[in-house]
Amino acid sequence: MPQGDKSKYTDKQERKADHIAEGYEKRGVSEQEAERRAWATVNKDDGGGKKAGGSGRGKATGHPAAHKGGAKGGKAAASRPAAERSASAKKAAATRKRNAEHHTHH
Repeated sequence: MPQGDKSKYTDKQERKADHIAEGYEKRGVSEQEAERRAWATVNKDDGGGKKAGGSGRGKATGHPAAHKGGAKGGKAAASRPAAERSASAKKAAATRKRNAEHHTHH
């Protein structure tokens, strides 16, 4: 299969790539780059084309790239000074302690 040939991809994979590319374009990525990234993501998710004749035939489609959300988070907390984070943590601990005491008396 020559480079760039998409004949081994299923309709679902092609729809997925289109959808991913649209998302990149909305964020200001050029059409060509969006297309390249979209197919790279489909390959990463699905391990390449799924149609008969390829090594990936008949395997289930996982969505590993779609599960990156949590790993990308935490930027807001990381950008706050340590003293502010510490104060928040102490306040939260005090609240938990207060709530625990309140619940044990009932």
